[in-house]
Order: sequence, then C-alpha cells, then structure tokens
Amino acid sequence: MPEQTPRVSVIMRTKNADWVVEDALKGLYAQNFKDFELLVVDSGSTDRTLDIVRRFPHRLIEIEAKAYFPGMVLNSAIEQTQGDIVVFLNSDSVAQHPEALERIVGAFNDPAVQAAFARQTPRPEAHGWVRRDYASSFPEKGPAPEWITMSLPLAAMRRSCWQQHPFYTSAWASEDTEWGLWARKAGHHVAYVADAIVMHSHNYTLSQLYGRRFVEGEADAFIYGGKATLGSLFRQWLRDTVRDSLWCLKSGEFAGLMLAPVRRFVYGWAYWKGHLLGEERIARGDGDASRGQAVVLARHD
Repeated sequence: MPEQTPRVSVIMRTKNADWVVEDALKGLYAQNFKDFELLVVDSGSTDRTLDIVRRFPHRLIEIEAKAYFPGMVLNSAIEQTQGDIVVFLNSDSVAQHPEALERIVGAFNDPAVQAAFARQTPRPEAHGWVRRDYASSFPEKGPAPEWITMSLPLAAMRRSCWQQHPFYTSAWASEDTEWGLWARKAGHHVAYVADAIVMHSHNYTLSQLYGRRFVEGEADAFIYGGKATLGSLFRQWLRDTVRDSLWCLKSGEFAGLMLAPVRRFVYGWAYWKGHLLGEERIARGDGDASRGQAVVLARHD
C-alpha cells in the first residue's frame, strides 16, 4: 500500500542554534500529537546544530546564509512538504507542555480557522522590558492585540490558504505579519491559541536590536505604506522610554532603568532608517531585499 500522506508538516528553520535546538526538538517529539513530518531548513550552521538535529527524525534542506530570505525560504519549504496543515516551529522555541502541537492543530477543527498561532512566554533570563512586552503581546486569556496578525515561533496554516497567498518576498522581515494582515483583509480567521505555549524570547544586544528593527522598518514600508518622520520617531521614543522606565521602577530593575532611553533610541532610530530604505525601494521599484538582509545578518550569528 502507498504510504499515507502526513496530515501535518512541521517546518523548523535553523542556524547556529546548538544552545537551544535540542530542547526544541525534544519538546516537539514529546508532544501527544505524533502524526507529523519534520522538515529542517538550515542556513549555514557552523556549530553543533546539525549534529543535534541528526538525532531526530527529519528531512534536511541546507542553504547558504546569503540565500536566507525568510519569505522565499518558507515558500520553498512548504512546497517540499505534504501536510494539509503546515506548522512553523522556530529552532529556539521550546514547547512548554505536551499538548501544544495538539492544541494548535486542533484549532483547525473549526472550518472557519485558516491559521493559528501560539502564546509565547519569555525565557527566565529575559530582560524586564522583554517580559513586559510579552505579557502585553501574548495574554493568558482573550484575544491577542490587534497589531499581532500572525507570529511564527509556533504557528500553523492550511496549505490551501497559503496557496492563495504565499509569503511575501519584497522585504527581508515580517513575512508573518504581512501574511496575517492579508488573511485578515481577505476575511479569513486567524486564531490565537493561548493554551498552546512555547518559550521564546531574545535579549538582543544594541547591535542586534538595530538589525532587527531596521528590517522591520523596511518591511513595514512595504506592508503598511506611509512615511516615517523624525517627529513620530521622537514621540514614540518618549512614550516607550517612559513606559519602560515605569516598568523597571515597579520591578526593581534599576540597570534596565538606566539603559531604557538608549535602548529605545536604537529601537526607534533603526526602524526609521529601515523604513526610509523601504520607501526608497518602493519609489524606485527596487525588488532587491539584500540591503536589509546584510544589515541584520551582519549582527546575528
């Protein structure tokens, strides 16, 4: 008899994740839900990541670091899977209970649901401002905030819906945000599954934070349009600095209090610079996303 097509395909992207990928894979294979295939896409790991991955059932695609453009890589990976439901699990996302995958997949028992994403909790060592952001972004109950349209550390979508709208490739970052916004505008339901929980967060250095916010700014120019101004940058910096400072005072994180104005300046300045690049590219009809890629990859392993 021919082999039965898996109902669920899990896609995991990796690069130099040996500090966490074993925990992520152990968490995946400890799930109560077992009917899945795993496709790993590695973009040039130079540490022990692939040695660890080889201990678990999977198929592997290897690409060069310079070939890593998230939307393009995800589209290619999905084409090489078989499941009707495609699950995305980051290599640094660790399931916090054995029902996480079951609950994400279970969301599709409702025929109105075309995609779903999990609740994320920060790591124990997460900085105070990171913990605060996660608490507001991924609530324990109720819906996710309006501005989160999709988030891929643990998420899923119907293949049929992805076929209607593959991930965009205009800019390097925020492929999940763009897809979720399209789904919302198209009238598709994207479910927030608060009882499916993964641990996922980053304590970025200022250099890494600059890279991430730069490509997010570039992406937002393509996704939302509009112009980024220095006036809006200053107002956002002031609001975020006050909010971070109050959180640090409340939680007793006085080192974070001193860093808040600098961190939020880098946060906003990088976004503004990236948005300007996106605006310039749109005006020129420039389809080359490699400039943003260079900025972020130079700041991450």
